[in-house]
Amino acid sequence: MDTELDELRREVERLRGILPERVDVDPDEVEQGLAKLVLALVEFLRQLLERQAVRRMEGGSLTDEEVERMGLALMRLQEKLHEMARAFGIDPSELNVGLGPLGKLI
Repeated sequence: MDTELDELRREVERLRGILPERVDVDPDEVEQGLAKLVLALVEFLRQLLERQAVRRMEGGSLTDEEVERMGLALMRLQEKLHEMARAFGIDPSELNVGLGPLGKLI
């Protein structure tokens, strides 16, 4: 568990150095800009959860029922995320966070 927490801390520190300290927002597009930011953050967290689930599954610490429930929950979260993105006129592929020299999140 400590190893996974350390990995998450390293990931957050890496992002802290990449993300801008200040976001310029066009007053006419505040709602869409904020929605895109929030949805991108949720997508980032969804992907972290998915990677964690895969590690736990590969490590054998989940039952078949838990794997099924977790997979279903992650699929539903992704579907809802894409639905919300489309509601704000955002292409779900735009939620893929750019990590500077590390490339895209996915």
